[in-house]
Amino acid sequence: MAVYPLSSATPFKSTRECFDELVEKVSSPAVLQLQHDEVERLVEEDGRELLRRLYQAHLDLRRMEESGRAAPTGADGEERAQRRDRGRRLSVIFGSVEVWRQSFGARGVSGGLRPLDAELNLPDELYSLGVRRQVVDLVVTQSFDASVDKLRARTGTRIAKRQVEELTVQAAVDFDAFYEHRHEAMLDAPVSSADLLVLSTDGKGIVMRRDGLRAETRRKAERESGKLATRLSPGEKRNRKRMAEVAAVYDLQVQPRSIEDVLPRASTSTEQAPPRAKRPRARNKRVWASVEKPLKTVVKQCFEEALARDAWLERQWVYLVDGNQDQLRQGRALGESYGAKLTVIVDFIHVLEYLWKAAWCFFEKGDKGVEAWVLKQSTAVLQGKASSVAGAIKRAATMRKMTKKRRVNVDKCARFLLNQKDYLHYDDYLSRGFPIATGVIEGACRHLINDRLGITGARWGLEGAEAMLRLRALKSSGDLDEYWTFHRRQELHRNHLRRYAETEFQDLRAAA
Repeated sequence: MAVYPLSSATPFKSTRECFDELVEKVSSPAVLQLQHDEVERLVEEDGRELLRRLYQAHLDLRRMEESGRAAPTGADGEERAQRRDRGRRLSVIFGSVEVWRQSFGARGVSGGLRPLDAELNLPDELYSLGVRRQVVDLVVTQSFDASVDKLRARTGTRIAKRQVEELTVQAAVDFDAFYEHRHEAMLDAPVSSADLLVLSTDGKGIVMRRDGLRAETRRKAERESGKLATRLSPGEKRNRKRMAEVAAVYDLQVQPRSIEDVLPRASTSTEQAPPRAKRPRARNKRVWASVEKPLKTVVKQCFEEALARDAWLERQWVYLVDGNQDQLRQGRALGESYGAKLTVIVDFIHVLEYLWKAAWCFFEKGDKGVEAWVLKQSTAVLQGKASSVAGAIKRAATMRKMTKKRRVNVDKCARFLLNQKDYLHYDDYLSRGFPIATGVIEGACRHLINDRLGITGARWGLEGAEAMLRLRALKSSGDLDEYWTFHRRQELHRNHLRRYAETEFQDLRAAA
């Protein structure tokens, strides 16, 4: 390994001088009187300058070693033989540095080439990929303002909020390409045909800036008037959101269950309900969301993810939804077109919500008998008698001569049960070990959207919201590190290798 002596000819002279100064400072009488955290802060702040100089020295060494570089050939087949030195700034996690390198051109040929930029995989903008990754790690869990402050405290790098938002968008550009690439790699991967392949979709609103709303919602927002100056007027929160479509795909072990495993048993004061069977956990879970793509596209992506995991269609697919007709229609059509063994299930929790609303039409507030009524009706639904329950509660409302206003939730519940009856065969689903609740996708809605995009006062542009959803999805699915490796390769091709002839940078192309 080459060792560079301390002399004016080596780029590491400044680095070694900085190191000696730091050693002298931390061993000085004044610092020897400090407490440990004060020494810690001093070494961190002065040590960052040492690291910056070390990084700068490495760049200077790379510049020295490219003096004999041969003239490169561009993607247009033209050789660039004219050379000159060009410099640029680069903001890295240690501070700001200067990158000097040779720029190659040719008379009458547009597009200069800088081979060292390709070897270093430099970004087009000021900030390094290391800074971009630091930004991603911060913004996916906290606000942009907090991320700016944390980045400054962590690295000493000063970045304006607008630049942090732009880096977030740039970091997410390869999301779709990454999963398309991974789907190709998954085709030959072994799978367990015994596990269920569960698909689920849902929707969740995000508060948007007006220019990010869909056209019809924006027109409604623009027609609003008469807001009170000192408080929210009725309906003021309406027409502020754009629906994000959320999807999840995961593997689940088959576990047959009984009704008693789902609902609590009616018990006397002297008996205790037995513990419920522990449910298997979702594995190989991928969740994602899009505020930009329509429902049809997201549902198709959901089924494409499932197809990549089960290309030979050997597994049982289960599509869990909350009863949305568009989701049901799209899911059925895709399942038929793929030829998958697909079972569509409407979430039982949504059924319970309808039953509870219907129950309060028959009981007064505070009446404890309501729970027994809901337990009876939900048990019948789990037994596969949804249509009978719908008819029974409507007849009961009629016999009590309820007014139309009083029975509105009874009619809604009955209508829901009848409309979804083909997807409410819970007796069959439980015996076959299928899931009947959309807990995974509901959790994804809360985690992907509410926990970050739903923070108080947040209003999003379309591009920024889409980028944030992509990055949070990568982190939640455990794919962020793998994605970042892919993103760096894509940056190399996008910013550099595509500008050169295929004969240039063979090693870089092979590694990428």
